[in-house]
Amino acid sequence: FYVSTAIDYASGAPHIGHAYEKIGADVLARWNRNIGREVFFQTGTDEHGQKIVEKAKEEGKEVKNFVDEKVKGFMDLKEKLFLSNDYFIRTTNENHKIIVQKMLQKAYDNGDIYLGKYEGYYCVGCEKYYPEEDLLEGKICPDHKIECAWIEDENYFFKLSKYQDKLLELYKKNPNFISPKFREMEIINRVNDGLRDISISRKKDKLSWGIEFPFDREHVTYVWFDALFNYYTTTEFLNDKKKFWPTNVHIIGKDIMWFHMVYWPAFLMSCNLDLPYRVHAHGMILDENAQKMSKSLGNVIDPFKEIEKFGLDEFRFFLMSLGSFGEDLKYSNREFIE
Repeated sequence: FYVSTAIDYASGAPHIGHAYEKIGADVLARWNRNIGREVFFQTGTDEHGQKIVEKAKEEGKEVKNFVDEKVKGFMDLKEKLFLSNDYFIRTTNENHKIIVQKMLQKAYDNGDIYLGKYEGYYCVGCEKYYPEEDLLEGKICPDHKIECAWIEDENYFFKLSKYQDKLLELYKKNPNFISPKFREMEIINRVNDGLRDISISRKKDKLSWGIEFPFDREHVTYVWFDALFNYYTTTEFLNDKKKFWPTNVHIIGKDIMWFHMVYWPAFLMSCNLDLPYRVHAHGMILDENAQKMSKSLGNVIDPFKEIEKFGLDEFRFFLMSLGSFGEDLKYSNREFIE
């Protein structure tokens, strides 16, 4: 029984949302072990991308040193939460690089990757392009509320459009693939609206921090084609773990469900790999006023401080008792104490 979580982006410190997701996955892994199943439970960190390069530059650090510092925070959280995970993967691992290059070559040989020119508005925070109609006034990203830059570049593209019908067939034949059920129509409706091919590379002279393309050393893999194969990497390289693929339950936040419920299965189909059985999107942890947490509002909750204040068992129990593991939930110190 294979339980995996989203890998955390190594550009900042862990917050309570990271703790919530990992504790939820840990509960699932422990329960399955207790009923006699052999379980493999994986977490980890996503360590490539333009945002990381820019953050490292802001702090005046070499990218590798910056990433190592941030990863330590997530590994410390893993220990502090007493997670029972069997493996912690880093996308800078050599084994992961080998797998990503192998999958790039497979998708390319299958005719699913091509070189093209991209023009569009790009948000560094989201690390994705937006059509103009999806932006707020002033070319502002709807999520990060920062201005998106107009970019013209030669990139490699993945033929996501080719997999529209196959994805819809997947959702129909496997009704448990998208979880919770109330998320299903949001994904299906967006896929029905039509899928655009997606950029999966950057020229190395503009971004060198990434995994080189095996068939074009002038390009590095960008974001999702790199990150989404980590869940497969471990089962391929740890000999006794091959039997665990594909993932039984993959747990993520609702903010990245599009990438894991659409991009991920399409990439796997292109590489002729088995698909995960279920991708579950949990909700967001909000503050006691039901506001999204952000540094600008000063309402971000540090899980390390909460554990020191209330104790580990109490913290884990309270987070898991907030409500359904799919809805947005309010976190209140007052309710914790009561």
